[in-house]
Amino acid sequence: MIRRRIAIGVGGAVVLLAALDAYVVTTILVTVVGDLGIPINRLERVTPVVTGFLLGYVAGMPLLGRLSDRFGRRPVIQLCLIAFAAGSAVTACADGSQWAHGVVTLTAGRLVQGLAGGALLPVTMALAADLWEERGRPVALGVVGSAQELGSAVGPLYGAALAAAFDWRAIFWINIPLAAAAMAAVHFCVPAGRPGGRPGVDVVGGVLLAAGLALVVVGVYNPEPDESALPPWGLPVLAAGVAVMAAFVLWEVRSRTRLLDVEGTRRGPLFATLGVSLLSGAALMVTLVDVQLVAQTLLGEDTMGGALILARFLVALLVAAFLGGLAAWRFGERVPLVAGMAVAAAGYALIAMWPEGLRDAAYGPLPRMDVDLVVTGAGLGLVIAPVSSAVLRTVPAARYGIASAAVVVARMMGMLLGIAALSAWGFHRFHSLTAGLQMPLPFLMSRQEFARRLAEYQEAVRDALRTEYQEIFWITAVLCLVGAVLALAVRDGARASGGAARAVAETVPETRS
Repeated sequence: MIRRRIAIGVGGAVVLLAALDAYVVTTILVTVVGDLGIPINRLERVTPVVTGFLLGYVAGMPLLGRLSDRFGRRPVIQLCLIAFAAGSAVTACADGSQWAHGVVTLTAGRLVQGLAGGALLPVTMALAADLWEERGRPVALGVVGSAQELGSAVGPLYGAALAAAFDWRAIFWINIPLAAAAMAAVHFCVPAGRPGGRPGVDVVGGVLLAAGLALVVVGVYNPEPDESALPPWGLPVLAAGVAVMAAFVLWEVRSRTRLLDVEGTRRGPLFATLGVSLLSGAALMVTLVDVQLVAQTLLGEDTMGGALILARFLVALLVAAFLGGLAAWRFGERVPLVAGMAVAAAGYALIAMWPEGLRDAAYGPLPRMDVDLVVTGAGLGLVIAPVSSAVLRTVPAARYGIASAAVVVARMMGMLLGIAALSAWGFHRFHSLTAGLQMPLPFLMSRQEFARRLAEYQEAVRDALRTEYQEIFWITAVLCLVGAVLALAVRDGARASGGAARAVAETVPETRS
């Protein structure tokens, strides 16, 4: 008992290390843009830094999760830590003398970090599934999920503090000694054996999935959003991405070795659960990016101030991630999934209705902004552990690694596609809302007239930003409602009072159907 708790504690620490870097860019992005010499109104030039990291997450998790099933959890975790340290070094070496060169270096480093760091969460979740039986598994998964969300809660503040005290590159240099210490802890604490069997690795499927997603991301990346919503190459590249994704689906249907082998499982509940994970991921990324932008563009906050505002959401997410595991253990997975997505939808609707004088609006003694962010974070947090538990109970022990990877792949696909599509649409929407505005010139009018017109211009820009943010949050509320509906199709697991034996008895007839 003590040994497996130590093992999952070390695994959680490794997950925390990767999670810190997964979310740190959301608060230092403006600082990085300034260091690379990119104008603040051309943020689209640095979006590959964010999407590259997420693409690495999605590309690496299925294959590395599968490799951990075959070769064991310990060697895969150690390999990931080595690559994570290497990617961190490349990221820290980005040169600010030329913005194009700096963005390429940053994107390459973050891509490697994503490939390595992304695999650590599903492998650790699979380790928890190896060490705990079905009844206690949701609580163990809640601990791992809490480690992941602790990184998301601490990461923005951690990055903002290091950037303020030293330099944004220090965030990545410090990963090298931390990764070395983590490797030593993993060597001594994580079991060395394999979970059983030597399943094959679907390299072709992994490449097709990564290539299809990469084409979609490239297709919506628009360096000139003032001209159109999509770049000139957008439609043909998107069509190619859809074709590759279709090829991926056909390959998975016909191949003997698959990224996610659903044979013997109820596919409807499985895909509904993965759909909830995807939609919650899209909602999470919208919050991390847009709440920070609201703070800095409408509320006049700096990097640290924006991180502190975002912390309301992230702390609630962290607490609810653990409570969601307890709720799944007591009531089954469906209840916290439906409730969590419904509460998140209500939270995003409240955020979308934030008034212009946001700081003056209040619910009783608490500022409205705080209440709305806590409600939204609690809703999304509730779904983290139940999603993983619901998927893992549908597969045998030999597939825990790839099943865990599938949950996080779906979530990160939502984050990747969400930030890619919404950033392309958001930048274009902002330019269309401000197309008729003209910056007043001081030498064409008196000082008083210039001051008046400049104030009108700045207010019009803020109105355009407010409209853009409101529309994005309304869209996110709708996505969460869709997730709540999908969650109704998730099959419940064993209740705490029923025991593992009853869970097995209930599962056997359905996995044979």
